Amino acid sequence: MSPRLLQPRFVVLTLATVLMVALTFSLGQWQMRRAAQKQTLQAAIDAQKRLPALDGQVLAAIKNVANVMHREATLQGHWQAAHTVYLDNRPMDGKSGFWVMTPLLLAGTDRAVLVQRGWVLRDFTDRTRLPAVLTPDGVVSVSGRMAPPPSKLYEFDGAAQGRIRQNLDLTAFAAETGLQLLPVSLLQTGAASEGLLRNWPAPNTGVDKHYGYAFQWFALCALLVGLYVWFQLLLPRRRSSVPSSVSDGDST
Repeated sequence: MSPRLLQPRFVVLTLATVLMVALTFSLGQWQMRRAAQKQTLQAAIDAQKRLPALDGQVLAAIKNVANVMHREATLQGHWQAAHTVYLDNRPMDGKSGFWVMTPLLLAGTDRAVLVQRGWVLRDFTDRTRLPAVLTPDGVVSVSGRMAPPPSKLYEFDGAAQGRIRQNLDLTAFAAETGLQLLPVSLLQTGAASEGLLRNWPAPNTGVDKHYGYAFQWFALCALLVGLYVWFQLLLPRRRSSVPSSVSDGDST
């Protein structure tokens, strides 16, 4: 065995390289497992989209709303315009404005569903002014896809009440309005109408992101192996194979 292999510096470098290679390779594998999980979730979302559209009667009778998430729906009912809420600081197409939320009382039932109706630009010169949004009377038909309640942002004190709010909690909102709200919302889709835009992003579980992270970890792992082999094994061997006479000649 070469004396160099027993030197403390070589042993420490070898152990450190082995640990880093194991760590980066493990992280790459973890990202691949995450990608596989997200692929399964994306496949489930795509399968829901292919199912027939729900109607209000079927939706109101469903016990587990997780079974209808991301499924298309066409619901008839009456807008509860008095309970319309404007969620502030919500983006669409790179602009910040309001997401407009209105409960829809489902026809033929005593249940209601919160509809994420669309986006509207706010008046930045008067932050208390509500934009004009048309809310038809009578029975309406609303198409969209079932979605979780609106995502929550950081909330300041006093921002949980009034027409303009930062967030909307369905349980608290149901108690406030007296409506029997389903624990799910309808993300209204289609062309712009009623003063609202509906350029919602398509559901994306971020599979490509995990593949990108996995590639970075595996590339770092390969780089560590390559650097170790070159600087600790190949280069010292090449240097030791150079004849001493050649080295002496080069020094004269």
